Amino acid sequence: MIHKTANIYDSAIIGEGTKIGAFAEIGNKVQIGKNCSIGYGVFIPENVIIEDNVFIGPGTVFTNDKYAPSKGKWRNEPPTLVCHNVSIGANSTILPNLIIGKNARIGAGSVVTKNVTTNDIVVGNPAKKI
Repeated sequence: MIHKTANIYDSAIIGEGTKIGAFAEIGNKVQIGKNCSIGYGVFIPENVIIEDNVFIGPGTVFTNDKYAPSKGKWRNEPPTLVCHNVSIGANSTILPNLIIGKNARIGAGSVVTKNVTTNDIVVGNPAKKI
């Protein structure tokens, strides 16, 4: 189910069974896997890949430009990858070019500045393993 107020670019790929909430923005060439839940007001720009069974809480923001304004140079950087079965709490911020490993958990309001390894739980600003 995709809410009628969600803005999804035509080039985005959305997997079967994925739900996208009201006022979410899914950018150019974004890839979202199967059975994901994308909350209200989530922002996912170009250069982000989300695998299957991922939960992204309301108000979460992904970024794609470390050194704005870079005038598109970020397109040459590796994508942000959110692996299978990740859960990201509401109002989190995910900086670009990171890997969030399988089964990782990110607490609400966290600012993720570094890769998160498989099965880790991170919280805070900057997000740290607990």
